[in-house]
Amino acid sequence: MGMVQVYTGNGKGKTTAALGLAVRAVGHGRRVKMIQFLKGWDFYGEIRGAGFLEGFELVRTGTADYVPKGGARDVDFSEARRGLELAREALSSGAYDLVILDEVNVAMDYGLLNVEEVLEVIGGRHERTEVVLTGRYAPEEVIAAADLVTEMREVKHPYQKGVKAREGIEY
Repeated sequence: MGMVQVYTGNGKGKTTAALGLAVRAVGHGRRVKMIQFLKGWDFYGEIRGAGFLEGFELVRTGTADYVPKGGARDVDFSEARRGLELAREALSSGAYDLVILDEVNVAMDYGLLNVEEVLEVIGGRHERTEVVLTGRYAPEEVIAAADLVTEMREVKHPYQKGVKAREGIEY
């Protein structure tokens, strides 16, 4: 039975942990789909890296513009909706062993997606499909529905000393 995993918290490493799980899965011949919410930029290293992994498919939703909480535009809502419909299809199809909904927790926190609808989508997954939801601010309802929850806690980060995000490390 596929389980529900949540990677949340203010610390670094949520998407990275999900990608590590994806590498492990494809290493065992599994099929993986990652749907990224709020990540329309094309400079993330995982976009190019995904092309090297047989059985790994990555789809981005969102625009190249930063979306501030409370400042979402119509296009941000429609892109989040597109991502959720892609998730519904991937999860229910049985075609994937692992589906990663990257930054979906943030999309819910920003009000771009309804928590109940996201829960309905993950609840309608194929019985053997594992699902991972990443992003800060995981709603309590999602945490309650999950089988595994990991909270990344920031203890120390170079950003606190003014170090900007580094290519190949943070993105």
